[in-house]
Amino acid sequence: MQHDNLSNGAWADMPFAKQMANIGSETYRATKWLTKGRRDNAEKAFERMQELIDLTIAYGRLGQPNRKALLKELCRFRELYCGAFLDGNLDTLSALNRYLDHFAHIN
Repeated sequence: MQHDNLSNGAWADMPFAKQMANIGSETYRATKWLTKGRRDNAEKAFERMQELIDLTIAYGRLGQPNRKALLKELCRFRELYCGAFLDGNLDTLSALNRYLDHFAHIN
C-alpha cells in the first residue's frame, strides 16, 4: 500500500469532497501517462487511485445517512474507470476526470 499514512484514520477524518479530489489527482495522472505512452507510470497512478477508492469505501462518511448511495456511486465510478483504463479509452477517461473536477472545485 502506497498510502499507509492514510489508512490510520487520517483518510476518515478528511471531508468526502477532498477524498474525491485526491482520487481525481490520481486519475488525471493515470490518464496523462497513458496519453504519453508511459504505461508503467499510468499503472502506478491507477493502483494509487484504487487504494484511495478502497480507503473511501472503508472510511468515507461512516455513520452518514447517505453512505449507501455514496458507496454505490463510488463503486460504479470505479467500474467505469477501470474498464476505460484497461481498454485505453482516453475519451471515457477524460469524461470521468471531468466528473471528479467538481470535487476539486469544492475544496
